[in-house]
Amino acid sequence: MASPPKASKNKRTWKRMINTKPRIECEPEHDFALILSGITELTPEVQDALFEAGCDDATISVRAGRVYLTFSRNSRSLKDAILTAIQDVKNARVGADVLRVDVCNLVTQADISRKIGRSRQLVHQYIAGVRGPGRFPAPACKITDGVPLWYWCEVAYWLRQNDMISHDAATEAQQAALINTVLEMRYHQKLDPKLSEEILRSLADESSR
Repeated sequence: MASPPKASKNKRTWKRMINTKPRIECEPEHDFALILSGITELTPEVQDALFEAGCDDATISVRAGRVYLTFSRNSRSLKDAILTAIQDVKNARVGADVLRVDVCNLVTQADISRKIGRSRQLVHQYIAGVRGPGRFPAPACKITDGVPLWYWCEVAYWLRQNDMISHDAATEAQQAALINTVLEMRYHQKLDPKLSEEILRSLADESSR
């Protein structure tokens, strides 16, 4: 049986009363998780540093050697909540960096069904154009494998255009996807700067022709 992930709230919770950044009461709460790189274990020093840097609204956990933070943060938007959390991790100066937000922009037909609370059969009909307004987004990858994947941000935009999800839900899908794209690019630039520069230069040259 797999052991459950280790979770740790900083024990000095009394500091919330004096250390928590002021928040506007009307700001909504956003739940999200940040996956970290650069550290593989939780020491008291790491936990204290993250807490003091502003991650006092997060639960720190480890699964399979990967540290992640689960936040419930009040902010004007999901984008602002995520970006301030990323900055707080950086400010902790424990050698940690944010690898990505723990959401996947690539979704299956079943994922779409679950996200919007509709049956898989109905989603399949949307995709096929049998039901709904038509012009459902084309899949993004794994088209030849028989189990195609869609960009959730594209699907969310289509759903919003057709009044099937809220404006906020569609906007948050786009924001999370873009943040992860930038984080992933930054990760690869650190992993292999020379290759990253070569590819970016080549693609820039192509777009200018």
